[in-house]
Amino acid sequence: MELANKWKEYEIIDMANGEKLERWGDVILARPDPQIIWKEKSFPNEWKKANAIYNRSKTGGGSWEYKKQMPKAWQIKYNNLTFNIKPMGFKHTGLFPEQAVNWDWMINKIKNCKDSQLR
Repeated sequence: MELANKWKEYEIIDMANGEKLERWGDVILARPDPQIIWKEKSFPNEWKKANAIYNRSKTGGGSWEYKKQMPKAWQIKYNNLTFNIKPMGFKHTGLFPEQAVNWDWMINKIKNCKDSQLR
């Protein structure tokens, strides 16, 4: 297994109680993640810095609660790739940063591919 640890503009700051706190460029978001099993926050004060928090509804779905000024959409970069980020009504942001190892693999394959293999 490879880790997606080459990010400069994305970071998981903390994880606890079924939620993760993430930095997307200059924007900090707190959103649910059912895979988070840790109970205690490692950095409780960092959670106060969130620009927005996604709250799940008891009837399904949910909504973003905006705590601080932030753009409706913005861009972040990974190597030579640029991604558009936008908090969606179903907790997603339009990007799965853990997939960066797959992007690296594809970029490497394309760079090392001979012209004859592309035809």
